[in-house]
Amino acid sequence: MDLMEYKARELFENFGMPVLKGVVTDNAQGLAEKTAGLTFPLVAKAQVQVGGRGKAGGVKFASDVEELEKVSGSILGMNIKGHIVKKLLIVEKAPEHDECYLSMTLDRKTKGPMIIFSVSGGVDIEQVAREHPERIFKVPVDPMIGVTDYVTRYIIDKGGLNAALFAPLFDLLKKLYTLFRASDCLLAEINPLAVVGDKLITLDAKVTVDDSALYRQPDVLAFRDAIDEDPLVKEARDFRFLYIPCDPEGNIAVTSNGSGMIMSCMDLISKRGMKVCAALDLGGGATSERIAEAVRIVLSGENTKALLISIFGGITRCDEVAGGIVTAMSKMAPGKIVVVRMEGTNKEKGLEILGGAGDHIIPVATLKEGIEALAKRGLLA
Repeated sequence: MDLMEYKARELFENFGMPVLKGVVTDNAQGLAEKTAGLTFPLVAKAQVQVGGRGKAGGVKFASDVEELEKVSGSILGMNIKGHIVKKLLIVEKAPEHDECYLSMTLDRKTKGPMIIFSVSGGVDIEQVAREHPERIFKVPVDPMIGVTDYVTRYIIDKGGLNAALFAPLFDLLKKLYTLFRASDCLLAEINPLAVVGDKLITLDAKVTVDDSALYRQPDVLAFRDAIDEDPLVKEARDFRFLYIPCDPEGNIAVTSNGSGMIMSCMDLISKRGMKVCAALDLGGGATSERIAEAVRIVLSGENTKALLISIFGGITRCDEVAGGIVTAMSKMAPGKIVVVRMEGTNKEKGLEILGGAGDHIIPVATLKEGIEALAKRGLLA
């Protein structure tokens, strides 16, 4: 679960991390009252769950209330990579500063938290890693010990930072680590981290919370439920499915019982010149009733013309899958097709069920055959 900046910033503030004063608004009117107590110039920042908002015009400065209302009105309602801006975070502009990058992430290799630091902040960290890998330092954190003073001294030494930053950096790292653990984070990122003399200020906040731990995070759950999400995402969640909107120009959906298989299907579809509009992960052990709901949900997309289902039946039996598909398609409006590739438990029985269901359900032996079946139906982009 990716938090919007204002919610991540709220977490930072709750854990005592240094942030600039600011307010959140969904209206460009009445900002004089809302920003009372803040010192101009101010920055209006679009709140969307996607990167690149600055380049898209979603971050603007204002020197007075009149200008703030003008720029806020121009940002609210913007479409940034398919995300409509409905909230703004308005904060004080930072004093003159140097910029660094700091994050804590869950590292799969060490199976624990990893501090990532770079003296190059404010830019794409992946770009820095490609072009200047020597500017990035990674330090694993032992969960039995936590953040230590020598880790802080290592970062200061490697980054060539002023030794006067030891105390504020050590304090920030400890608070970031506490937040990371207490909030079940996969990522807690500060980019940029402003260096103002011997002080540090978090200028931007990004937090990703582990979906499987959301039941322990009621505030994050409430935030998620308040977001104006795609209704199909919410409906799928009610059935414990993961629905992922993809290319709005696509017309093919993909369903499987595993994210790896979904990605493989999407890659093959893309290479054939077609576009995926949505994906749905069934998880394991789906019954025919749940399969029927999954097919109904994923084919409900306005632009969805076809569905590719790829199932490896183990816990999920192929005859259950077939029964669910037939049930769902019997209630579906004409014109939509399902291409089905199944392997595993009760495969033959499943194929027998699909065989008499009509030409809008197309069983195939391999993924390659499935992709070609979609292409033959005129679904090329």
